[in-house]
Amino acid sequence: MKPAALKTQVSSGGVIFRRNRDIIEIAMISLKGGSVWCLPKGVIDKGESAEETALREVKEETGLKGRIIERLGKITYWYYLKEENVKYKKTVHFFLMEYESGDISNHDWEVDSVSWFPINEAIKKAIYKGEKEMMEKAKKRLTNSH
Repeated sequence: MKPAALKTQVSSGGVIFRRNRDIIEIAMISLKGGSVWCLPKGVIDKGESAEETALREVKEETGLKGRIIERLGKITYWYYLKEENVKYKKTVHFFLMEYESGDISNHDWEVDSVSWFPINEAIKKAIYKGEKEMMEKAKKRLTNSH
């Protein structure tokens, strides 16, 4: 078998939050029949900025419109696609977003479901270490600002 090709992929996503009285809630998406809870994100299209992609992907995958407050950071990881025999180095930029409008029932077909979770529960539910770290950063930012 020939060695896997190496490719890079750059995505962008958001930690979209709302305040429910004194509780900060984060919207998360579920994939793979509800076995994976993660943050909305997607590949940056040609000519799009990381911010534009984050806003678009959050809207498509959660049904929610948000306003970017700040850049949280980026995570980088590798994954392998067996069908293509390609090893991808993926970088995902994450932005902290404040919920403005929309309804989680309007998410697209790519995701199984969308739910709001109190931030501590969201951090526990997140399956990816890098995404947990982004939510921890968001939590710090949102709890220190009051």
